[in-house]
Amino acid sequence: MTLPVIKIEAETLPEVWEQAVLSVWENGMRIRTEYDREGDPESRDSTMIMAVKKPWAEPRIHRAFPGGLESLEIYRQEVVEGIHDHWISPEEGKWTYTYHKRLFSYEMEGERINQIDAAAKKMASVPFSRRAQAITWNPKLDRASDDPPCLQRIWFRISEDKTGRKYLNMNSHWRSRDAFKASFMNMYALTDLQRCIAEKISVLRNETVNPGSYVDISDSFHIYGSYYREFEGFKETVQTRGFDKKTWTTEFAEPFFAEARKAIESEKENNR
Repeated sequence: MTLPVIKIEAETLPEVWEQAVLSVWENGMRIRTEYDREGDPESRDSTMIMAVKKPWAEPRIHRAFPGGLESLEIYRQEVVEGIHDHWISPEEGKWTYTYHKRLFSYEMEGERINQIDAAAKKMASVPFSRRAQAITWNPKLDRASDDPPCLQRIWFRISEDKTGRKYLNMNSHWRSRDAFKASFMNMYALTDLQRCIAEKISVLRNETVNPGSYVDISDSFHIYGSYYREFEGFKETVQTRGFDKKTWTTEFAEPFFAEARKAIESEKENNR
């Protein structure tokens, strides 16, 4: 049996995520993983393509993603703003990388490269370019790592509609992905990065560039056998509620995000 290839396309982030997770559960290959403990069932796995037509359309948040709203805001800031880049310290047994550090300060031959700034400048000068991208993989560091990056590459392309309105479309490419417990937070944070880059290009070009489509491609999009029972609860929840009862808008989430920002500021103060 070959690894299934599944494509899910919908308007919003929570729609696409829910459909993708349910689809890999129903149609994914049963296969072992390097993290299985004795007695764990096989994982369910597929190559997954998730296409979100309007990643900034509300509602943007699925209530059933495994994590709280405060954690979602903290993770967004880790990816977009690098609030925990200082936690990188492999020699102390701590983090070996962050996505923010690899994207905004990629270290190569003694040089630090801001790949996001470079991509924005490329698109600002040549909006139809196919060369604007950023990578995370470092062959020297990641080949033998026990925790190598899942995100591998982000690719950008600007399109234009019939009225001349411009859109920044973004594709992300993932080596491996925990479909149930990680992918929603990943998608939420990366689409916020997409928004930030669109704003940067808008300033450089002196014209509005809006966030466009978001396509998320995972080589391995999997549900671990160790939490099949937990996933059964998720499945029951999403299959018995209407869409408005299983999603939140950004407006609803904002008070929780504000609490997360307070906690982040308090952490910064304690570290000074």
